[in-house]
Amino acid sequence: MRVGFIGLGSQGGPMARRIVDAGYPTTLWARRPESLEPFADTAAKVAGSPAELAADSDLVCLCVVGDADVDEVTTGEQGVLAGLTPGGVIAVHSTVHPNSCRELAQTAAVQDVSVIDAPVSGGGGAAAEGRLLVMVGGDADVVERCRPVFETYADPVVYLGELGSGQTTKLLNNLLFTANLATSATTLSLGQALGVSPEGLTEVISRGSGNSFALNALGGIGGLDRLAGYAGSLLQKDVRLVADLAERASASSGAVLDAADAALTLMKHPR
Repeated sequence: MRVGFIGLGSQGGPMARRIVDAGYPTTLWARRPESLEPFADTAAKVAGSPAELAADSDLVCLCVVGDADVDEVTTGEQGVLAGLTPGGVIAVHSTVHPNSCRELAQTAAVQDVSVIDAPVSGGGGAAAEGRLLVMVGGDADVVERCRPVFETYADPVVYLGELGSGQTTKLLNNLLFTANLATSATTLSLGQALGVSPEGLTEVISRGSGNSFALNALGGIGGLDRLAGYAGSLLQKDVRLVADLAERASASSGAVLDAADAALTLMKHPR
């Protein structure tokens, strides 16, 4: 399978490197030339546009930031869809609205191109070590065709059902993480007010039933303010998306959205 990869950031870069190192014929495209520099010593080819990349690929992986970025690189005269041939596949690794994937799939189906949503979790370090978590939605046969590529950088690859289910699952995960940030940060603050050091409380809770990934993340990075600096806007985006899904489905989000909103407010990125 020939693979094209777009979105060579802190997470996408290591993912693409694993694909190249596994021996897949790989073509890259990036807005910023410096993103391509780490691949100068590899067999990867560089395309002049997303369309050129797609023309040389069976599978195009997108790891750009958001919905607008996915639309930008896939549509138009120089977009991915202008270059992919019938039977090609687009895998959306970005965390976006499920409807963005469904709309892209409707457009792509006209030229017999498949779309699967495959958001990832774990960060660049996990990608480099081949242990990203990939949540996949879409046609099961198409997913199985792509699975060997995903497994170059991921363990596990979890199939969740119809197109959009991967995105929905990722958004729910991020919603709960954001909610846990609020409960963790306020628990540490309350503990300090009651005379217990945040460091000591973190050590105890991390070994007890109240433990959470969010609690340990706060301890590892030095608090909520620092996390807000590089993740606040992304978590804000994801909570907005899942809140929209809940509203469209007339589903009650209950306490988890309230807690997530509290975390966003504490990070000065209110929904």
